[in-house]
Parts: sequence; C-alpha cells; structure tokens
Amino acid sequence: MREMRFFMKKLVSLILSIIVVILLLLGVKKYIQVKEISADETASSEKQQLYLFNWGNYIDPDLIKEFEAETNIQVVYETFDSNDAMEAKLKQGGTRYDIVFPSESSITKLVNQNLLQPLDHSKIQGLENISPFLLNSPVDPGNQYTVPYFWGTVGIMVNTKYIDPESITTWNDLWNSEFRNKILLLDGNRETMGLALQSLGYSLNSKDAAQLKEAELKIKALNPNVRAVLNEEIKTMMKLEEAPIGIGYSGDAAAVAETNPAVKYILPQDGSAVWTDNFALSYNAENIEGAYAFINFMLRPENAARNAVFVGYATPNEAAKELLDEEVVSDETFYPSQEVIESLEHYEYLGTEWISNYNDAFLNFKMEL
Repeated sequence: MREMRFFMKKLVSLILSIIVVILLLLGVKKYIQVKEISADETASSEKQQLYLFNWGNYIDPDLIKEFEAETNIQVVYETFDSNDAMEAKLKQGGTRYDIVFPSESSITKLVNQNLLQPLDHSKIQGLENISPFLLNSPVDPGNQYTVPYFWGTVGIMVNTKYIDPESITTWNDLWNSEFRNKILLLDGNRETMGLALQSLGYSLNSKDAAQLKEAELKIKALNPNVRAVLNEEIKTMMKLEEAPIGIGYSGDAAAVAETNPAVKYILPQDGSAVWTDNFALSYNAENIEGAYAFINFMLRPENAARNAVFVGYATPNEAAKELLDEEVVSDETFYPSQEVIESLEHYEYLGTEWISNYNDAFLNFKMEL
C-alpha cells in the first residue's frame, strides 16, 4: 500500500512536470510569435510613411488626405523656403526624405553631390502627359532624376490703376525715370542679374565676365527706381497697392490678380525665363514604392488639375490642362504660345565659380541701394 502511494506521488509529480514543461514551451512559442508580429508591424508601420520635402503652401492638402486614404500611407510633410535651404538640409543628413521638389537650376548641383537618386521610368505612370518643351532640359537630359511638377515664367506685375501697361513691354522699360521708387525687385541673383543681362540682349546664363560686369553696372543704374528688394513680400505689397510695379513669378502674379484684378502680368518682349519645380527622389529615400505611388497619384490628370487650381501655377500636365477653365488656359501670360515659349530661356546650373560671380554682382548692386 505504501509502495502504491509512493508510486502515485511519483506519477503525479511526473505529470505535473510534463505539464509545466508543455506550458513553458507554449509560452516561449507565444512570446516568439508576439515578437515576430510586433517586428512585422513595426516594419509595416515604417513602410507606411512617406516623407515629402517641398516648398511651403505648394500642394493641395486635400490631395494628400486622399492619397493617404487610398494607399494607407501616412504623408509626413516638411517645407523649405529656398533651394539652398533644401540642399543644406539634404547634405546635413540625419533626416530622411523620400521625395524632394528642387527647382531646375539646382538639379545639376544636387546630382553632382549624389543627393538625388535616378528614376525608374518603368514605375512612372503619366510621364507621357508632360509638355514636351519641359522635358529633357539641359540640366536633366532624359529626365533621369526629375519629373516636372509646376512651371512658370518670370515677368513684371503692373498695377493698371497707376501705370499704363502699354508703357512696359520690355525689361528696358523699367529704367524709365517716371518709375522712380516704384519697382519691387526679386531678392535673387539669378532673377535680377538675369533681367539685366536680357535687357542688354545677353543670355541669363551668360558666363562672359564682360557681359556680367555690364549687367551689374546696368542694374545699379536702376537703383533710383527701386523701392525694395524682396521675395514673398512682393505679393503682399502688390495686393495692398503699396507699390505699382513688381518683378515676380507667373504663379505669384496669378495669386495677386485674384485679390487685386487691377494687377496685370507682363512677359517682357526682350526675354524671360522659364523654370520648373520638380519631383525627385532623395538620396536617402527609403519608401521607394510609396514615392512612385505618390508621383503617379499626382500625375493623374484630375489630380494635377486640382493641384494647379489650388496652387495657382501652370501645370506641365497637358491632359490636366484640358480639365481647367478655358479662361485660364487661354491666358498667354500663364500658358504662353509656342512661339513665346521658344523664346524663353531655362535657368541652367552655372557651376560654383559663376554662381559666386553672379552673387557678388548682385550683392554689389544691393549695397548701393
């Protein structure tokens, strides 16, 4: 009897030990499964974020929300206020961006510094809708790195309440003594030195020292007519009629005219610049598939058209233009004729030395204001 009880105790102890081992094994397995699920969810969460680095107020926020709802990708949106600021942030590292929006004048520099990734055109849907004259530019042959996002020109805003628009048809007209203390100039060396060069019949991409010096002397001669040298503030001052003449981008002029219909935008007959801002993949982009999904989403004609209405700049998407009001696309100040387009110059990358030369000439002008 005693042996039987001893045997039963041993059996129960063995069974309990087996149960404990089984429970421990199940627990370990469950723990591993939970860890694997957690790891998968973390990886999935990272994949579902897309980091954009764009100019401020330069996209319809409703389109971002619709993209997020359609793809389940969360968009993280940061802004910059100049190409130099964007370049500095990319070079600094430490912050991941998937898509950046550089102007064409900065593309060569960014590529040379390995700050952009080449594009895979097989993953882009809608490239065929982009205006041919905006593709294959000198700064990005074959669009290896960029896809046009918006485009426009540089011209002259005139308040017709105070200035006869017929009196300003060229850059040279700005030197008229009647415009003393009436002109707002853009605070950009390429734009301001460019208009001086074009007024002399030279290219705004000139690398001729004598031509640049002549342009510096000419822009200095404009000083009596210059009220201020500004950027974003030009729009506000033109809207509020604090100045009758302002140099600006076509999209900014459209925004001003919407508030103040008396302001007319003039493309100078002696030359102007055409520029593009572009989609590009950052060198440290991680969500590549998400980036292509976003670019394709924005290239859909209906979305590109909505974005153009919100931002107020010209869309490079020909299929989107067909969805815009006829009054908008027939306005040649914003959608110039092919003849005018062929006379416009693209801003090209000048190289470090010549960028410095332009900057020095521009600073010399500002110091004498």
